[in-house]
Amino acid sequence: MVAANEQKVRAALHLDVSDLRNFYYRSTLGRAAQKVVRDELVKLWPSTKGQTVAGYGFAVPLLRPFLAESRRVIGLMPGPQGVMAWPPGAANVSVLCDETLWPLETGHVDRLVMMHGLETSDTPAALMDEAFRVLGPGGRVVFIVPNRAGLWSRSDNTPFGYGRPYSLHQLESQLDAHNFAIERSCAALYQAPSHKRFWRKIAGFLEKAGHKLPFFAPGGVLIIEASKKGNNPVRPGLGETVTRPLKAFGGMGAPVPEPTRRVGK
Repeated sequence: MVAANEQKVRAALHLDVSDLRNFYYRSTLGRAAQKVVRDELVKLWPSTKGQTVAGYGFAVPLLRPFLAESRRVIGLMPGPQGVMAWPPGAANVSVLCDETLWPLETGHVDRLVMMHGLETSDTPAALMDEAFRVLGPGGRVVFIVPNRAGLWSRSDNTPFGYGRPYSLHQLESQLDAHNFAIERSCAALYQAPSHKRFWRKIAGFLEKAGHKLPFFAPGGVLIIEASKKGNNPVRPGLGETVTRPLKAFGGMGAPVPEPTRRVGK
């Protein structure tokens, strides 16, 4: 019974792609959140010319500004969430994938953004290892997670109200443990997570006030940019075993063929 309850709780962490699509593309609150977070990402990455840009989780609402000049743009969507074709009206760049086995070559991604991925993952440690693996030399990754101290993580009106929210210290500690170096961090979504007209009217004012006076109210999401600070972490299991083959027969010489024998009549 306990195991079954734990399985239900873990399954509940994953958001459905149709719910995410409806929020970000068909609601006023979702479109406002999309614009605020996307603008912050573009400030971090003003140009991705000739680079490979990937997004994991449900990051495609943030990737449109990079379609024009990037060498390649990829939207990775985890199996429990589901996948949708994106961008609409153009060649599809989104793909369904396993949480910790992405269909990308090691070290080939220049820019990676993760939104609605880390906080809903069953295996966040393995997910960070996979992000580390695909990121190339000099590459950058941006993690966007619900702020534990913010209003958005406490509301069911938005996707940021699901999964595990983080404090800045918690996220920085987890990144450091997985060999990431923190480059920059900020908060966003100071507006109220409400669809009501009054809060929509003053949303712009609250965003500006929050950036200028961050002590006034905590942002709804944390945005952290990080880079790799070492080699790929070694995963236990077959991969590690193969790099250290058994040498039990190292002292034995090569096999010598037995001389041919003639059988008499």
